[in-house]
Amino acid sequence: MHGPLNPESPVAAKVFPSPNHGERKEGRRPDMVILHYTGMASESEALQWLCNPVSQVSAHYFVFEDGRVLQLVPEARRAWHAGRSWWNGEDDTNSASIGIEIANAGHPGGLPPFPDAQIESVIALTKDIATRWRVPAERVLAHSDVAPGRKVDPGEKFPWEVLHEAGVGHWVKPASIQDGRFFSRGDRGMPVEALQAMFAMYGYGIKISGVFDEDTEKVVAAFQRHFRPERIDGVADASTIITLRDLIAKRPAPTAS
Repeated sequence: MHGPLNPESPVAAKVFPSPNHGERKEGRRPDMVILHYTGMASESEALQWLCNPVSQVSAHYFVFEDGRVLQLVPEARRAWHAGRSWWNGEDDTNSASIGIEIANAGHPGGLPPFPDAQIESVIALTKDIATRWRVPAERVLAHSDVAPGRKVDPGEKFPWEVLHEAGVGHWVKPASIQDGRFFSRGDRGMPVEALQAMFAMYGYGIKISGVFDEDTEKVVAAFQRHFRPERIDGVADASTIITLRDLIAKRPAPTAS
């Protein structure tokens, strides 16, 4: 890390530098925050991996289960956290974002709950970053949102609603699951095209083809994991579609920078 080893966020206790970072593409200013879980059984191993030059991965911040926060990469630098990803027309999510790794064993460890102290720190840290970099609420995202199918973190147990109640991220109450018409793999036609267009409008990387293919299923599952976690099956049922419609309708109007 260049310069004085003081964290840029007051929420972070200290700097624990990772060598894994580079220049942001064309001086891109970050206007996204992407949340991850580490997916490893040991916090210390996860931290060491993010700081190991062999790993080729990193994040700007690391949040321990007890709520302690370390800064690993300067905010102005491009950390290597999102990998192959896409959101709202951009395919270099790393250049556009600040990444936060949350220590949690994740799906490999049976999806343990996130402790309250940890979530409080995630909220405080994300709020601070979002305020300083003017990150819109709807651009606080899951790794799974920007890499559907390839990534599933921070997972369906992550308390997005709690974050939203504290003023972080965009969220609406999910529509209740009920019987009725749904769209799934193999369906095709104008309704599928309209559904794909809605997901694209929200920001997901999806081709508007009118065919409910494997990639569409992955996007639907990623959406459910973040916004309708009660059932994650990649099937676009009424609950999923209504929740997506409500999110689009209630998205805050863009503010002039």
